[in-house]
Amino acid sequence: MLDARTPASPAVDGELLLPFELRRRSRLLTKLTDGTPVGLMLDRGAPLRDGECLRSTDGRRYRVRAADEDVMDARCDEPTLLARVAYHLGNRHAPLQIGDGFVRFAADEVLATMVRGLGAALVSTRAPFEPEPGAYAAGAHTHGADGHHAPVIHDHHRSAR
Repeated sequence: MLDARTPASPAVDGELLLPFELRRRSRLLTKLTDGTPVGLMLDRGAPLRDGECLRSTDGRRYRVRAADEDVMDARCDEPTLLARVAYHLGNRHAPLQIGDGFVRFAADEVLATMVRGLGAALVSTRAPFEPEPGAYAAGAHTHGADGHHAPVIHDHHRSAR
């Protein structure tokens, strides 16, 4: 049973290869890459990230790897158009991976039609999917003007206006 997140380590006892949809789950019966059955029993919250390590109840460590899956990359050279594509995909609550000159999302023909309609090129491929954690995700951070990480301040007591 894998029941705790643990600091990344170069030495691990095995790997767990999962697509993003399964890395979002905190309870899961699956198999390690060597075929050994394993259960996941984690606190609910943030999805598992590629490279993250988990500890089993017997103290062994396992690395999580993002599996290749069907994704679509919206590509364009114009930053404003790319921002518009990201806005419209985000407005539909689609998890997004942001890269240099592209926005990646899980393969979906409805979203693909919208992206093409906005004028972006679309490439269907199989690749690991590592979407942005979101501004309100646990452990989210920003980069300050000097490039260093700055803490995100969450105001959970803000009143509605």
